[in-house]
Amino acid sequence: MRFATIDKVATSLCPVCLRPVEARIFQDGNIVRIAKNCPDHGNFEDICWSDADLYEKFYRYWNEGKELEKTSSIGDNCPFDCGICNHHKTGTILANIDLTKRCNLSCPVCFANAEASTKVYEPTLVQIREMMTRLREVRPVPCPAIQFSGGEPTMREDLPGIVAMAKDMGFNQIQIATNGLKLAKSFDLCQALERSGLNTVYLQFDGFTPEVNIALRGGDVLPLKLKAIENFRRSGLNSVVLVPTLVKGVNDGEVGEIIKFAVENLDVVKGINFQPISFSGRVDQAERLSKRITIPDIFRLVEEQTGGEITRDDFYPVSFVAPISRLIHAETGISRPVFSVHPHCGAATYVFHNKGRLIPISRFVDLDGLFELLNNEVEHFDGTSVSRLKMRSRIVSELPRLIDESGAPEDLNIVRMLLKVLKNGTRDSLREIHKRALFLGTMHFQDLYNADLERLQRCGIHYATPDGRIIPFCTYNMIYRKEVEERFSVPVS
Repeated sequence: MRFATIDKVATSLCPVCLRPVEARIFQDGNIVRIAKNCPDHGNFEDICWSDADLYEKFYRYWNEGKELEKTSSIGDNCPFDCGICNHHKTGTILANIDLTKRCNLSCPVCFANAEASTKVYEPTLVQIREMMTRLREVRPVPCPAIQFSGGEPTMREDLPGIVAMAKDMGFNQIQIATNGLKLAKSFDLCQALERSGLNTVYLQFDGFTPEVNIALRGGDVLPLKLKAIENFRRSGLNSVVLVPTLVKGVNDGEVGEIIKFAVENLDVVKGINFQPISFSGRVDQAERLSKRITIPDIFRLVEEQTGGEITRDDFYPVSFVAPISRLIHAETGISRPVFSVHPHCGAATYVFHNKGRLIPISRFVDLDGLFELLNNEVEHFDGTSVSRLKMRSRIVSELPRLIDESGAPEDLNIVRMLLKVLKNGTRDSLREIHKRALFLGTMHFQDLYNADLERLQRCGIHYATPDGRIIPFCTYNMIYRKEVEERFSVPVS
């Protein structure tokens, strides 16, 4: 664990010229702000977190990570020599491959600035295979999960074949990030994707009023989203994650209704990933301060709009699960991705629905106690068989003490379920959780105004590019996207 000092010097970037500049991250009341100065372009200030107490609490789950064994860096000038360079501390947990820049929407908040033009970024099948090969060569742990995005990936007629290729190459989690329009209009495409091995659909889903959808997507697309979900249900695509882009004053009043909708469709919708707006791409920068929303803001909205059934204390940072990866490695000898993601990048919880109530997992599992137990056991593991047996015995004996079965949903053997997950961490072990629970998460991608190099170096979501590079998500959208797309674009014909 590491405790924050909410008055520290960081390295950021000038939003105008991109030069690295010194920044100060400091507490102002209960707000955490970032301030920086560029000699040529002046002063800039923004909000990092809207809850200083929670900022400090999350820092307790810091996981240092370690340098990667095999990188694709062309130099040592972070963040301009991505990637990934030797400064990076987190392997590729989820990789993005943009299949096209074409899109059938023109969303005012598109961070990719997808558009129609005389030239288009659209990698060939050979390039896509090469990118996926590079991802599977990442060490010490090959990239396990891939997301096809864009633009709009369903604009490619060969998408089912690309999904099948990924499955053949050993990715155990394959998903697409989509607006769902073509999937609403084609049941056959949904069925083809399911048969090709697609695991999850990340579905853009911003709210229920025409005003919200027009403001964020340029039109009232809700009927098509609902039709897409029905097609997923019929075709067997039963792992859908709703992805709302949250903008203050636009759809921050929709959070509770989105959660309610997900619970009502739990047979298909397995999660929600709220994404605070990132001021990159097509977003109007003049509206930044009035529309900025941070992770603690989302916790507050969830708590208010679920009547307190889910609170800010039910959420934990992504790095919370790092000890589980280390435990699985100690148990099996098989390396797993270590979630040494910066604790302020994202957070999540699991919520169970029982007799009309929402019950977060933290209400019947002492998660802090579990974190401490696993950390302690892995830290004292010396690699021997005797040590492994002792570690396993202590976890088995201590785990029931951390669980209040009386507070758990009915017919949920939480002890058995957790032991199974802790033992091997496979998708099969997690199936019972995903069947019964709703994953509720948030990920706040950085932009040039709130960029912190310390966060960039611990990013676990990366882009693969046709030239063999692997580039952290935020760095790609802040620095590299335009260069990569221009370099590899081809005439539309």
